[in-house]
Amino acid sequence: MLPKKISEIIDNNIRIISRKLDFKNDFFGDSPMPFIGRYGYPNVNVGILSAIDYSNKEELDNPKLWSKEQKNINEIVNIRSTLINSRFRSNIYTKQEKLNQLAQEVGLASRPVEVEVNLKDKPHFRLNTYSHATPTGPNADLKKAKITSNPKVNTKVEKVFSDTDLKAQQAITYLYDRGIDENHLSQILSVGAVGIKYNRKLVPTRWGITATDDMLGKKRISEIKDNSTIDTYDVYFGGYLGNYYIILLFPEIWSYELFEMSLKNTNSYSTDFESYSGRKNYSFTCEGGYYTVRLAIGDKLRQMKRQASALALRFITPEYNTPLGVWVTRESARNALNQKPLKFSSKELMLKYIKHLVKKKFSYNVETLLNQSILLRQLRTQKKLTAYT
Repeated sequence: MLPKKISEIIDNNIRIISRKLDFKNDFFGDSPMPFIGRYGYPNVNVGILSAIDYSNKEELDNPKLWSKEQKNINEIVNIRSTLINSRFRSNIYTKQEKLNQLAQEVGLASRPVEVEVNLKDKPHFRLNTYSHATPTGPNADLKKAKITSNPKVNTKVEKVFSDTDLKAQQAITYLYDRGIDENHLSQILSVGAVGIKYNRKLVPTRWGITATDDMLGKKRISEIKDNSTIDTYDVYFGGYLGNYYIILLFPEIWSYELFEMSLKNTNSYSTDFESYSGRKNYSFTCEGGYYTVRLAIGDKLRQMKRQASALALRFITPEYNTPLGVWVTRESARNALNQKPLKFSSKELMLKYIKHLVKKKFSYNVETLLNQSILLRQLRTQKKLTAYT
């Protein structure tokens, strides 16, 4: 059940949308993104998300902006619940279908696109929340649609879209290094706009988000492995929307472990780990959050021109009362890593401080997690080459 305040916001937006539709099935709106479903794969729902007369188009699908402006949950729900998901059924390989081409144009555009929409029936008014993707508003079956403005596409995006011999991973990492953020990149991947010509297809939004974070994270890790390790034991602390991260960096070669703890239920937690050689399987425990935090840490270490072993602890407080998508974990981790770190001369001093910090901030005994840490166990037992010289 959604909190009362959020339910009131949704009810208010339902009234506004109903009034603007004026019992018609046609409307003009600004579409910031498509939404590709996954149920029934390879035959999926393809949605064109669009808002009617929303005052600030740039807010409609912009996690980086939401985080920068510290928008709260109510504000984000208010923005997202105005988006009508006008959807149609499609096979992932159908490339010439006009509505699929329209979805692709929306996904490629760097700014919201003006569309004219004709619905088969009235929207079903509710807020649709997802563990991976941002929420969407009312659903409705789409009859036809057309773009009524000139989509603005970044020239670098046009370049990789036209290059049908460039692999998807190469295209995504190329664009990321040139300032295209992961939110837009996941949309480009989802609408089948990158990759080898005959491999291009629609990718469900949920899968596209994680695939993008995974590809970018692997690229960053491959880059930082050529760097020397950090010199001290560093602790970063911060968060966003009730999601707090304590990130510990150790002066060792790359490895990474994540613990996720909900403070509503302190008897359970999720965790996953990778060594220097990386992962072979998907993180089924921490799922998409594993890859978002790994990317945030990889970006930070690349900026520092160093490598380290990283242990990330996520504490989810009751403040986070509505799922908003996996972008929350990425931006929360980044907010933590943007803070000035506390530096320690030894692992023992660092861990002693962490136990005190977690007890003070969250009234939780963090030893429950630390005692299960594969990363810490390896740091205690693994001998270095210097031990034999």
